[in-house]
Order: sequence, then structure tokens, then C-alpha cells
Amino acid sequence: MLDLRLLRLVAVAGLSLSALAASPAAQAVDADGALMLARQSGCLKCHAVDKKKEAPAYRDIAAKYKGNSEAPAKLYHHITSGERVKFEDGHEEDHKVVKSKDPAQIRNLVDWILSLPGGTAPK
Repeated sequence: MLDLRLLRLVAVAGLSLSALAASPAAQAVDADGALMLARQSGCLKCHAVDKKKEAPAYRDIAAKYKGNSEAPAKLYHHITSGERVKFEDGHEEDHKVVKSKDPAQIRNLVDWILSLPGGTAPK
């Protein structure tokens, strides 16, 4: 009887650890890979990591969505859908679509943006 309980405990612990390891929070962000994808996709034409260009800095995006559980899905959609974006001067354009069909690469880019310390760098 004790052996069966111990076996169940070990099985539950193993499943719990597997679930934790598979969770997005437990997986490391590949910052170099994310930045490379952003560069290859032309994202850095309008965005920068720590300063505003035509579009918000990635750090400002991270600050805007900090604590928002829907942020990963929103950003994923934003960079894969080509939806319209409005600029400060009032003109609108279709947002460029990230140049990858690999969901893991796209999620890594989103996770990297959201992992940045919020706010633009001081001037």
C-alpha cells in the first residue's frame, strides 16, 4: 500500500514538473533570435528597443502591457495579421507581417518584447 502511494506521489510530482517546464514563463527567451527576426522582418525601421521612432519603443510596449494576461495573444496577432496601425500624424498603414511562419519564433519575439524592462531609456 505504501509503495503504491509513493508511486502516485512520484507520478504527480513528475507531471507537475513537466507542466512547469512547458509553461512559457519557465522557458528562456532567446533575445538574439528575437532581435534577428525583428531585424529580418523590418521591424526596426519603425521600432527601436529603447527609444521611440515612428512607432513605440519595445520597452514602452512592454510597459503598456505589463501584467496584462492577454498581451501575448494581442501582440502575436498584431505582428502576424497586417492590421491597420495609426501613426501620430494621423496617417494609417498596414502593419508589416513578421517574416516567419514558425509559431515558436514568433512567440519568442513576443515574449522577448514583453520581457524588456518598461519605459524608454533616459536621454
